Amino acid sequence: MLNPHVKALLNLMEQRAIPPLHTLPPAQARILYRERKNLTQPVPPSVEEVRELQSFGPHGPIPLRMYRPAGAKVDTVLPVLVYYHGGGFVIGDLETHDTLCRELCNGSGCAVVAVDYRLAPEFRFPCAVDDCLAATYWVANNAQSLKIDPTRVAVGGDSAGGNLAAVIAILARDAGDLAIAFQLLIYPITDARCGAQSHTTNGQGYMLTNDTMDYFLRHYLTDESEKLNLKASPLLSADLSKLPPAFVLTAGYDPLHDEGLQYAQRLNESGNVASYVCFSRQIHGFIPMGRAIDEANAAVSMCAGELRRQLLVGSP
Repeated sequence: MLNPHVKALLNLMEQRAIPPLHTLPPAQARILYRERKNLTQPVPPSVEEVRELQSFGPHGPIPLRMYRPAGAKVDTVLPVLVYYHGGGFVIGDLETHDTLCRELCNGSGCAVVAVDYRLAPEFRFPCAVDDCLAATYWVANNAQSLKIDPTRVAVGGDSAGGNLAAVIAILARDAGDLAIAFQLLIYPITDARCGAQSHTTNGQGYMLTNDTMDYFLRHYLTDESEKLNLKASPLLSADLSKLPPAFVLTAGYDPLHDEGLQYAQRLNESGNVASYVCFSRQIHGFIPMGRAIDEANAAVSMCAGELRRQLLVGSP
């Protein structure tokens, strides 16, 4: 049964005639997505420090935003979560996920570095992957000046960001010179073919629709063959062994539910440690919506707790 707070939010959006994202040009969709946070997101909590940074990649400079948790001393070396925001590779930025990054930072006791990767259709696949990989290398390589521990670097993200985190974990394993300690995958896109049953059962009426997914992927991918590339569909990777521990979170009324569950299962079957939880009454995208959906706050706390358990408990 759908969470009552979700029902109320969907009804409010209908009453206010908020247009579906897929009916808008990308530039307008980005504005709407940014403005929508004022309706649904909690007040941003205070953290100890916020720094605007910049890394570099094959497509040019990449803006980053680093958070240190409340109460952290200046010289304390912290684990770090490199976070890639959601938004279907087309929308989203440092501002849309600022509150969530602050919450994860304070809740986990870890530093968080958010990556403002390039968006489609201006920069198509695999530019987002390129940016996220370059930014993650930059964070690890600048660990000393950032006061973070290069042996405790996690990657994470929601939706498209969850896809990018899963992909970066695989690419880092293959490269052998970027140690990823943990992956936080929040309702990730893992199979760009969108053929799982949940795309049928949850494809209409729950904010993220089949039309919206098609809109995102048409802007991101250049042709159908790219859906088979592991950088777009990590679930299709032939080898998912020797990957870092993972926490995979899905939502019951999400078109992406099944592929998130399948990815967690593949990780376990490949010999990895992967924990999985489904918020069965929730929709895609609920995690940042703690002002409108109380259960979102429990989900954020759970994610922060997993980060703390994986990166801080028992560490030096």
